[in-house]
Amino acid sequence: MNVFLGLGIAGVVLLLLTLVFDGVLEGLFGGAHFLDGLFDGLLSLPVVAGFVSMLGFGGALVLGTTGLGAGPATAVGVGAGAAAGGLTWRFSRALMRDEPSATPRGTDLVGSSGSVVTPIPVGGYGEVLVYLAGQPLKLAAKSPEAVARGTEIWVEESLSPTSVAVRPVQR
Repeated sequence: MNVFLGLGIAGVVLLLLTLVFDGVLEGLFGGAHFLDGLFDGLLSLPVVAGFVSMLGFGGALVLGTTGLGAGPATAVGVGAGAAAGGLTWRFSRALMRDEPSATPRGTDLVGSSGSVVTPIPVGGYGEVLVYLAGQPLKLAAKSPEAVARGTEIWVEESLSPTSVAVRPVQR
């Protein structure tokens, strides 16, 4: 029974270490190219931790609640560990397939409204605050006419990733 409980606790500790030191073990073996991909898939640390913990706790549960011996307890523990490891593997694969939203591009700013933070001189640059997908962006801005601080503007063109051409909103 102590061996099974020890395996269960070791699996939980391994899982906690995996969560705290994510990627450290892979980094330790970074120069050993023959180990590339070893810690991916079915041999990833969360999958191994899930298997070991369920092997231990499942075996301890069967051994403690039934009159069966260590052999059947081990068989049930291996089955529970395989199920936990398989579920962990499927869950981690689903998380890895999760696509992040598209990265905003400069052209997404065209047509956005905002306000002038630093006055824009004729032929020079100032700063504007515009909102893209609800997030504030502070950008360098150029305008064909002088624009005072606090003036509402429209973005006419994206000049670079950090600068735009604007025009004041006429009211």
